[in-house]
Amino acid sequence: MTRWLAMILTGALVFGDSAPALAYLKFGVPVRGQNVAVKWAQAPVRYFVSNTGVPGVTPTDFENAVGRAFATWQAVPTASITYQLAGVTDASPGSDDGASVLGFRSRPDLDRVLASTSFLVDSSTGALIESDIFFNSAFPWSVAAGGETGRFDLESIALHEIGHFSGLGHSALGETELISTGGRRVLSAEAVMFPIAFASGSIAGRTLKADDIAGISDLYPDGDFSTADGSLSGRVTKDGQPLFGAHVVAVNAASGLMVGSFTLNAQGQFSIGGLSPGLHIVRVEPLDDADIDSFFDGSVPVDLDFRVTFFDRVVIVPKGGDSGEIALTVVKK
Repeated sequence: MTRWLAMILTGALVFGDSAPALAYLKFGVPVRGQNVAVKWAQAPVRYFVSNTGVPGVTPTDFENAVGRAFATWQAVPTASITYQLAGVTDASPGSDDGASVLGFRSRPDLDRVLASTSFLVDSSTGALIESDIFFNSAFPWSVAAGGETGRFDLESIALHEIGHFSGLGHSALGETELISTGGRRVLSAEAVMFPIAFASGSIAGRTLKADDIAGISDLYPDGDFSTADGSLSGRVTKDGQPLFGAHVVAVNAASGLMVGSFTLNAQGQFSIGGLSPGLHIVRVEPLDDADIDSFFDGSVPVDLDFRVTFFDRVVIVPKGGDSGEIALTVVKK
């Protein structure tokens, strides 16, 4: 028994009761009353590239750019996932054919969607069977080493979509501003998995950040991940009641590196994994700088009516262990 899931890079992009989740949002399916992470069971993960190019990007350019993006995820030292190019194909991404295909499709009707990742999932186990990525040829693309004015960087967008391809959801570690033509422009992002793309010409999205590394490592941990890093956990309340959907950020006091999570159950609990041992500053904030639908099902009520709050002391994250639960209390705006 299978089902399709989809995650689309949307927003102002073209212009610029289960256990707490660790580090980031990840895709999941209910299996026998439990929420099971959607992930690949086999290794390496095999993918095909389409033999179709677009102006400025030949089929060979496309293969090389997505290959570099796959290699970036595979190079994370605390993650075990591997990928393998299976070949070039005439097939288009989006066909339910058992083959994971990356390629271009023209979708001018999706005027804010640069790329989209879809999944075929075994809903009895949560195992990924197939994942396709299409890049919208209605937009101008580039593979130039330093970026190209007026064109979107293929490698950057591929890196984001391959995160979805691997089972990662969106990160909220970024800042945007509203623009006059509608939507939002990215001012900064501390995660490749932030749901809004940088402006055309930018290559800022080619480098994984701490949040991305924590996410992929939690999904596909290598032998050292659980012993080398630590975690920070706690609970968020408002007016004495648990808060769902609050964004919690752990900032390493020495390096400034950030990893985020959310309160994802009825108890308002969170757990942030993949943290370097040491002192961390903890911040909780409402998810009011992005499209809620990019993170949560629209039917789930997410409380945005509270002020940004810092925990009143730094928290020690032990090597290979957890901080112990901390209590964060927020107040209405």
